[in-house]
Amino acid sequence: MILTRLSLSNVRNYAALEFAPAPGLNVLAGANAQGKSNLLEAIALLGTGKSFRTARESEVVTSGMPTAAIAGDAQVGAGMIRLSCTIALGATGTRKRYAVNGRNVRYATYLGKLRVVTFVPAHLQLVAGPPSLRRSLINTALAQESAGYYAALAAYGKHLVQKSALLRGVVESDDALLATYNERLIETGTRLILARRAFVAALDERARAVHQGWVGDADGTLELLYASNVPVEVPTEDAVAAAFTARLRTQRDSESQRGVCLVGPHRDDLEFRLGGRALAAFGSQGQQRTAVLALKVAEYGTLEARGGEAPILLLDDVLSELDRDRQRAFLHGVASVEQAFITTTGDVDVPSAATYRIVAAQLEAAG
Repeated sequence: MILTRLSLSNVRNYAALEFAPAPGLNVLAGANAQGKSNLLEAIALLGTGKSFRTARESEVVTSGMPTAAIAGDAQVGAGMIRLSCTIALGATGTRKRYAVNGRNVRYATYLGKLRVVTFVPAHLQLVAGPPSLRRSLINTALAQESAGYYAALAAYGKHLVQKSALLRGVVESDDALLATYNERLIETGTRLILARRAFVAALDERARAVHQGWVGDADGTLELLYASNVPVEVPTEDAVAAAFTARLRTQRDSESQRGVCLVGPHRDDLEFRLGGRALAAFGSQGQQRTAVLALKVAEYGTLEARGGEAPILLLDDVLSELDRDRQRAFLHGVASVEQAFITTTGDVDVPSAATYRIVAAQLEAAG
């Protein structure tokens, strides 16, 4: 996938922008608060339909303006595709509209047309932060890859809300209704568990190879482990569904007493281990950062291998805390990708890269 045109209107500090990115590595250089991260956010919005920086997407709209618009053209496996995402502010809240090749579509249809893998400084919390961050990474990747996964995830979330309301007493207690919700959670949750298990196994294989290529064996082997709330030895649909059913049965009283859904993939986690030990507990900040970067490169490679074409790689402030040797190794590793965008406040020495300077939301090719 290669983004060939990006058009912005009233997106954060960009009143208007027309940008024709190059294939390969695009370096966005400039001082802080000039618009580098805003530009990456816009590309991610064009791909995923959501901001990686805020859940309140009204913040994406330039202050005082009623709408923000992001549009672009991309070369994908099926040919050239035109995408647009519009955010409109109104009295009743924020509304978004999506279009593919000029035709308005629902979000489920839009998602996955232009896939992106993003690294932002907040992702450094992936190792030691809450499990929700790690689940979000997996969900974002798999939802872009598979419409079926996104549908199962949306349905699972709906059934989880319904069951939670029943457990909390928001609706009248009903054993038959509880059984129905559990059946639906088992059906959709089983799909999520199987997809996540296979995806994390692929991530693990690639991440450990990437990590070893960067730092060798000095720190030990990097491992990524899927910690399922519904563990099974044999990952088949029947085995997962049976284990899910049994665990719901054993936790029924606890769920009723606490008014909380305790069983299911909404409580899954992803574990980082380095040299056989938990990286969150024993790893240095440098080791954690390197592991997250290896994970992101592995995510890119996994989506490319499984989807048949490379996603776009977005790297925000990825170099700031890496020493010179690790910077060089990392840049060498991403210089050959189909298309990547990297922000920096310094200089990046990659002869094949297209470098742009950003000053006050004005973009120009450097030297």
